[in-house]
Amino acid sequence: MKNIIKSFQQLVIVVSVTIGFAASAQQKSMQYFRPNDKNGLNIFENTKNDTTPFNGMKVKVGGNFTQDFQGLRHQNDATPVYVNNINKNQLAAINTGFNRAWANLNVDAQLEDGVRMNLTMYLYTRHEMPFWVKGGYLQLDKMPFLKSKTIDDIMKDFTIKAGDYEIDYGDQHFRRSDAGNAIYNPFIENYIMDEVSVEIGGEIYFHPKCGIIIMAGVSNPEANPIVLSPSQIDTATGMLNKSTPAYHGKVGYDKQFTKDFRFRITGSIYVDQSATDNQLFSGDVAGSRYYFVMENTTATDAGNAYSGRYDPQFTEQVTTFMINPFIKFQGLELFGTYEMAKGRLITEPDMRTATQYAVDLIYRFPRNKENFWIGGRYNTVMAALPLVQNDITINRVVGSLGWFVTKNIMLKTEYVNQQYLHFASTDIRSNGRFDGFMIEGSIAF
Repeated sequence: MKNIIKSFQQLVIVVSVTIGFAASAQQKSMQYFRPNDKNGLNIFENTKNDTTPFNGMKVKVGGNFTQDFQGLRHQNDATPVYVNNINKNQLAAINTGFNRAWANLNVDAQLEDGVRMNLTMYLYTRHEMPFWVKGGYLQLDKMPFLKSKTIDDIMKDFTIKAGDYEIDYGDQHFRRSDAGNAIYNPFIENYIMDEVSVEIGGEIYFHPKCGIIIMAGVSNPEANPIVLSPSQIDTATGMLNKSTPAYHGKVGYDKQFTKDFRFRITGSIYVDQSATDNQLFSGDVAGSRYYFVMENTTATDAGNAYSGRYDPQFTEQVTTFMINPFIKFQGLELFGTYEMAKGRLITEPDMRTATQYAVDLIYRFPRNKENFWIGGRYNTVMAALPLVQNDITINRVVGSLGWFVTKNIMLKTEYVNQQYLHFASTDIRSNGRFDGFMIEGSIAF
């Protein structure tokens, strides 16, 4: 209890300071910047269509606050397995009620014409509760400090990003909930196989105004990189493990053909040949919105932070690609995902596969305002478990209703039904299922 009170006091202090700072900081528009509020919907990577003038250095302090109310129930038929007289396959008893609130702190600075910095911090999340620096990066859309007309002309079509940032693999990470930031997500939780990773590296974009998108990036794939040499033996090679750079890229097309019709499609790839702990599919520091579903009686809030998700555990080696189509006609939106991943643990000699499909269908209304929406999502994962022969399937169906009270305040509710198929009888997820409702309120500025 003392720790909870202390954490709450720290949160109140930080938020109070943030509000005071935000009131005094310059809150003018920034260049090549995705708005933190409703205006940031359906913005993916920043484009070169920005017309915001540079009028000197600016600092913007923003924040996100999200509160959930959960009404989920779960069941399974797993064979009891006792460890120290505790059945590890017995599901935790969960009630209907509030979960802890989540909060983010965002600091953005316009340092020079076309030069911007971002710093994102998690004030409170499910997994890293007290305080966690997500990352920060420098974004260059111009290079005025080089004083070269040739470079200025080249940078009209290029963007460079460098630092410790959320790598641009796929398009879904632009629509997911990120700790306290849920303003871009029409649903409450993310995908079953949630691909997000904050890595040290750099990306370069070629995206002229015609709509073509080409990106190449390189990064350090370790979640907590250190300079010590690896000491484990790779089962596949029989040699001492080594950590190599990860490479990712994206090719696509995004065009607003008319006022009412937009079409976008991208293909992304991520390759890491060897790592000590790659976390592309487990890199979300915050955790899942679905608390304690399919967890046993010994589960804890932070220790079992990813309830309802599936991690393929491709920590040693991974090669994955994703295709994302996006169509918007007036208030109707269709966003799809096809993902094929291969990878393995360091103790596995061979690669396994994991395939994910998802489709979101959203209708926003009334026309020209789009303050309300109704939506549905179907998401399925088919994968080979590590060191186990059988393949499994997880299916999720979600229905969502939402309302932007203002551009900064959002309310949404959803019904979710998730089923676990083909798990071994000794696995807690054997014929598992959870369903019910969630309600979420979110503020972003």
